[in-house]
Amino acid sequence: MKLDRTDYQILHHIQNNARISNIDLAEIVGLSPSPCLRRVKALEREGVIKRYAGIVDASAVGLPISIFVNVSLVRQERMGLEEFEQRISSYPEVMECYLMTGSSDYLVRVVAPDLQAYERFLADKLTRIPGVANIQSSFALKQVVYNTELPLPKAQSSP
Repeated sequence: MKLDRTDYQILHHIQNNARISNIDLAEIVGLSPSPCLRRVKALEREGVIKRYAGIVDASAVGLPISIFVNVSLVRQERMGLEEFEQRISSYPEVMECYLMTGSSDYLVRVVAPDLQAYERFLADKLTRIPGVANIQSSFALKQVVYNTELPLPKAQSSP
């Protein structure tokens, strides 16, 4: 899907306020409501807009600890990678997981209410995934930047 300036404007506004009404969105981007809704639906259908979500303050709901975990596997073979990814995806504490280049195979972001909960996560879940060779945890002291809006191009040529 080729995106134009109006598509990028729509995406910008939806990233900042997913609850914006179609009427308000259409007015802001300079379209009438029907064409605006068609564009939003096309962006959804093509997978450009994956889903809509509310952003919750982790500390406010009792999950103030963020841990970044570097995980190395014994072997980097397809079956081992797939099993790790399937298992790690099933844990609700895991917020993000990336297959990496460099000294570790995966970078995982985990949230926890306290150190004891993270210790249980390590002992009962992460260390029990077959093929895990090494785990290194780093605790975030302070969140300095947290963006959910992608830095989309501001000016794209219209079709």
